[in-house]
Amino acid sequence: MATPAARPMPFAVPLFRDGFRPFFLLCGLWAVAAMLVWTAALRGVPLPEGLLPSQRWHAHEMIAGFVGAAMCGFLLTAVPNWTERPGYAGWPVTGLAALFLAARLALLPGVYLPPSVAAGVALLPIPALLLTVLPAVLAARTPRLFGPPALILLFWAGDLLMLGEAAGWFAGTWAAGQMLALNVALALVGLIGGRIVPAFTVNALRKAGRPVELRPLPGVDRAGILALIAVVLVDLAAPGGLFAGGVAAAAGLLAALRLSSWHGLRTGQVPLLWVLHVAYALIPAALLLKAVFLLAAAPWAAAWLHLQAAGAIALMILAVMTRATLGHTGRDLTAPPPVAAAYGLLIGAVLLRVFGGLALPAATALAAAALLWIGAFSVFLAAFGPMLLAARPDGKPG
Repeated sequence: MATPAARPMPFAVPLFRDGFRPFFLLCGLWAVAAMLVWTAALRGVPLPEGLLPSQRWHAHEMIAGFVGAAMCGFLLTAVPNWTERPGYAGWPVTGLAALFLAARLALLPGVYLPPSVAAGVALLPIPALLLTVLPAVLAARTPRLFGPPALILLFWAGDLLMLGEAAGWFAGTWAAGQMLALNVALALVGLIGGRIVPAFTVNALRKAGRPVELRPLPGVDRAGILALIAVVLVDLAAPGGLFAGGVAAAAGLLAALRLSSWHGLRTGQVPLLWVLHVAYALIPAALLLKAVFLLAAAPWAAAWLHLQAAGAIALMILAVMTRATLGHTGRDLTAPPPVAAAYGLLIGAVLLRVFGGLALPAATALAAAALLWIGAFSVFLAAFGPMLLAARPDGKPG
């Protein structure tokens, strides 16, 4: 079996020498650009017509655009590591990035294409991604490796339901598709986070001379993942009721129990570590807030979905992108000084978006949250954009 070191001569353009490079860059750029467009719409700037009205465009592009870009970068980087095969580089990565850009342009306000054409173009990137990595996953003959690609396929199914309604293929499927995509993304954060957060924590603390041992919780890890999958299924079959609230509460408690054994309180001086714990902590926070809203109809908990999307999912994306960019471009796993500020800005944006309306006028809280979000990903682009665009300083491929 080949190893990553067996990769052929590097592609001429550093941006396409590894799958994470263009997609992490696109993720950061789209986080800023799409939010600027949405902020303009909120302030009354008339947007030209496209396939989707402005509010649905915002929701879709935060899911399929922002989260979708992160998924592409993650899978293109993780599969070679999991299968010990050469990484993806060159024209396959360039082609996938071009498809992703075409998808964004097809739905952009002011770009009018026939609805079926626009939706069809927008749905291309994820199937192309899965077809790219499928040969390596099949060759590895390891069943557990099919989990993340299967979840990403379900994420795409949610996008299909959303755009299928917009294109006239289906009727009344937008809400189900949006919830399916966001719940699958949360399950993926729970699955991958449950592997990397404790592992990175134990390794870093051991390296720092503060060794710890993970406290075993028999059955809890598997139950926690199954509970997140149950949230996906229940919200698809019977959303918004007491049963969905009960399942969310159970999943939230299990996620909190998993997190409690990972020594997060010992990571406070290491931004690359504490942000992983905070991001994972937002999984139970979002699920329990959802349970409060569904079970008690508490108005103050109504924005639980933003705690899930802009909180648990987006913060984990930012945490993984910063760490992976450092590691896979041959740099020390030490966060540049602005990175902790980016984490703080995003956490502030989430808190304002979810709870700001309790103390501030809703429009003020929304605008402030959008500005903090834009600030967080602008810092990411300023600090990590040059790393993604430049060759590795150690001269190695990737």
